[in-house]
Amino acid sequence: MEALKASYGDGSSDSDSESAHSIPTSAPSAVFTPLPPPPISLLDPPSILDLQIGQTTRLRSFPHVDGNYALHVYIPIYISSPSKKELVAFLKKISSREPRLNVVDVDVPLNILCQNDEKLEQVTLGREFHISLGRTVPIRVHQIDSVVSMLRQKLQIQHQYWIDFNKWEVFVNDDHTRSFLSAEVVQGGLVEITKQIEVVNAIYRLHNLPEFYKDPRPHISLAWALGDIAHSLKKIVDEEMKCAVGKSLKKCIFSCKFKSIECKIGKKAYTICKIFDGQ
Repeated sequence: MEALKASYGDGSSDSDSESAHSIPTSAPSAVFTPLPPPPISLLDPPSILDLQIGQTTRLRSFPHVDGNYALHVYIPIYISSPSKKELVAFLKKISSREPRLNVVDVDVPLNILCQNDEKLEQVTLGREFHISLGRTVPIRVHQIDSVVSMLRQKLQIQHQYWIDFNKWEVFVNDDHTRSFLSAEVVQGGLVEITKQIEVVNAIYRLHNLPEFYKDPRPHISLAWALGDIAHSLKKIVDEEMKCAVGKSLKKCIFSCKFKSIECKIGKKAYTICKIFDGQ
């Protein structure tokens, strides 16, 4: 079991941490001497680029159980450089009207990043996004090989296609503790992704795992806020989209090619299928 833990990593969430509390101790009385002023460098706020972007604080919807590992099957998505400038402009408008938004997975307030377009583009858009093909669920160690093997067998033969993110949408998680600003796939690529979700659902059923939502809506999330603010955030998004009538952003937010399906179990990643240009 210890060898498996070393291979797959701790099954607990990255956000699980315990804060250390210092214990006050008594000290002998002494003449108070003022401390010297702190260095000027400590008075300056740290640069956003100094933040540890790789460390996420994504909360899991199920409790950690020793011997369980989180399973996530997804399509990796990258936003091309030509699309980023329009996205940056749109995110700045939304953030100016809804200051509670944070960057997904990085958990940096969006309005802080909006002070610098380069940092906003780098931190918010210069990362890998995911279209989930199944729920993130816990699986036992003995199920890992079977799940990975079946995913590769059923999804190995895939063809390249275009994924069009056509619509801004607001989603809320199951327990209504977080709201997400997302780009949704409603046309190009929807048929292909839906078929891939059906395959993953069939494999989940064979392993007694909960299936995906009945009416899946493929999307990627770019920002989040605490609580259920779907109504107010959706109103802001709709109003900003009306102002964008006639612009390319109104027709399609951005497009990208389907290139692979990945599976992450604990901290270990598996490539289920990979498409090369020309296939």
